[in-house]
Amino acid sequence: MASSGKYIVIEGTDGTGKSTQVDLLAERLKSQGIPSVTFHEPDGVPIASEVRLIIKNGSLDRSALTNLLLFSACRRENWFQIGKQALAAGTWVLSARDYTSTLVYQGLAEGLDLNLIEQITLQATDERYVQPDHRIILDILDETERERRIKERGKLKNPDTFESRDEDFQQQILAGYRKIATDKDIPIVSAIGTPEQISDEIWALVGDTLA
Repeated sequence: MASSGKYIVIEGTDGTGKSTQVDLLAERLKSQGIPSVTFHEPDGVPIASEVRLIIKNGSLDRSALTNLLLFSACRRENWFQIGKQALAAGTWVLSARDYTSTLVYQGLAEGLDLNLIEQITLQATDERYVQPDHRIILDILDETERERRIKERGKLKNPDTFESRDEDFQQQILAGYRKIATDKDIPIVSAIGTPEQISDEIWALVGDTLA
């Protein structure tokens, strides 16, 4: 019987390179013969990808609670269609974002009760989902660098639900991640440097799980 896989989450604001780091971690694991699957929440299995189109469309007005339910639906399907089975088979699950994003965006920034977010997330997923082996937050301490990275993405086809919000909202997000990191004792890794340098810092934190 294969040993259980490990579940690693890379979090942070837009422009910090979460997806890049998830992909680099997958490559590093592959070089050591360790299989993995990757999620880039809320994207994933087909139903999650369809719901993501609604989430990302900023022209569709909705409440913070509705966003919580939409994100939770994606998480549930990703987790039960792929995530749990992968872990049971010894495959690592690597995710760019998890419900921490909802605590920050819908909770601290949009005012939704944090306990409600945790309760609904747990009902939609399970204890294993909300307790990864490692959760790491990427943070760009240089605000100019963060803005430059976001601008480099170019103009989006649809106005993004969160990236298009004003600067006050963006600052709430930055402060929110730092608060969550403190409250939940989540390590912060600087997102300034080459992708390879950042990947090495992440590996220094998660490499112990190989044992």
